[in-house]
Amino acid sequence: MGNPIIQALHHVAIICSDYQRSKQFYTTVLGFEVLNETYRDERESYKLDLALNGQYVIELFSFPEPPRRVSKPEACGLRHLAFAVDNLEKAIDHLTMHQVQTEPIRVDELTGKRFTFFADPDDLPLEFYEIDH
Repeated sequence: MGNPIIQALHHVAIICSDYQRSKQFYTTVLGFEVLNETYRDERESYKLDLALNGQYVIELFSFPEPPRRVSKPEACGLRHLAFAVDNLEKAIDHLTMHQVQTEPIRVDELTGKRFTFFADPDDLPLEFYEIDH
């Protein structure tokens, strides 16, 4: 197929409605590390760069009064973000400890791997996908 133009996924950008609530969710609940936090006066907007295991993966933005995202029923566009976990029960217990509800565990019919869905504070669908079990 030759040399692909794209080398890797660089980051995912998320716009939140309540910056402090989402910052707490992504750092305290999900464990992302803060690389950089910037407030842009001219845009009345925060930009938070988050890393996972030292790798930059999420830009969390706040903007004044962003429109709501259509999540249900599923709409065209980005469907969800999936995060790899070693132990699905342990990951679910961690979310439950932080009052985050998860859907029942399902099994991917193509890979046989287990997964569950949950939502961030703005109802963005997120997935934990078990890579080892």
